[in-house]
Amino acid sequence: MSNAHIKKVFPGAVTSQGFYSFYHYMIEQNANHIFVLKGGPGVGKSSFMKKIGQSMLDRGYDIEYHCCSSDNGSIDGLVIPELKIGLLDGTAPHIVDPKNPGAVDEIINLGEYWKEDIIKKSRENIIDCNLKVTSYFQRAYFALKEAKIALAEWKYYISTYQDWSQINQLTLKIQKEIFKASSSNHGTERHLFAWGHTPQGKTQFIDTLLNKTETLYILQGQPGTGKSTFLSRIAERAAIYGLSIEYYHNTLDPEQLDLIILPDLKTALVIDCEPYAYTPNFKGKVIPLNFEQSLNNTELIKNCGDEIRGCQIRVNQHITRALKNSEKAKATHDLLETYYVPAMNFSGVENKLMSVLEKILSYVEDEAIAVVKSQPKSIL
Repeated sequence: MSNAHIKKVFPGAVTSQGFYSFYHYMIEQNANHIFVLKGGPGVGKSSFMKKIGQSMLDRGYDIEYHCCSSDNGSIDGLVIPELKIGLLDGTAPHIVDPKNPGAVDEIINLGEYWKEDIIKKSRENIIDCNLKVTSYFQRAYFALKEAKIALAEWKYYISTYQDWSQINQLTLKIQKEIFKASSSNHGTERHLFAWGHTPQGKTQFIDTLLNKTETLYILQGQPGTGKSTFLSRIAERAAIYGLSIEYYHNTLDPEQLDLIILPDLKTALVIDCEPYAYTPNFKGKVIPLNFEQSLNNTELIKNCGDEIRGCQIRVNQHITRALKNSEKAKATHDLLETYYVPAMNFSGVENKLMSVLEKILSYVEDEAIAVVKSQPKSIL
């Protein structure tokens, strides 16, 4: 049985700023090959990538599933890190255009395998569904804007009483602890989301991201206690040392951070806080950091208790409203797919899948040859 690992992330998210994309970070710049899948809903792009992914898992390769924030049962991308190969959904809203067509990037148009005359019969229904999907997502964005406003008010009440000098001291202490044995490298940076506002609810796959992590710092405390700022400062220091950094942004406000991973140090730091509370299933060393310990005037904070509780209620109400609209968008999108599926020649898609898999496996053979050539020849 293969010990290969599946890593799950969100390359894009439904946020207070609308649909926010980090798709250009899905695969590294020096990729060997990128397949960009085009085609409408229901043509099988997600299934296409999942079948390729399963085939590579069975061969012992770690893979990354880049999950769809509109439906966490679907994927928007597949990456095979060891081979530097990716398959990406190149349709709206995550439009991906080839940067090096022919040399690296290859477009696969699954729309070639549908019968257009069948689809045209449902033209009015398709247009209506698309309009409804757009409307539902716009409502979700408005709801998340309201949630962000309520969260900002919540942070205001708490941050007023935070002892920032203690937070600064904590930051310096943890920096010394983490970077005591660091050496300067030429690290990479990658930006993604660990959480998603999906039709299935608030969704995260953080445990899958910590496969090679040995030490996990868990930042606890109410909004406004300085956790995201703390993460930013740790990341800044890591960048100074030239270390590789994985940034995982907040799915409500992408300018904030929820998680950073420092693969060179096998260390990660994650926020455990409402409205995105995270309880890890982690076997390594866990170090909790309580940011509420440095709050001053807790009695004065109690005087804001009603306002804070009101903010909590509003944040959760608006996020729930956003999730319900995402659920409606998915239901409408599922209906949209029914107009395309009968028009598809899935045997043709399957043949294309096999040719793509064959091309990917050719890189496996090339890699094996390169390894053999790099080994020193024995002297007989």
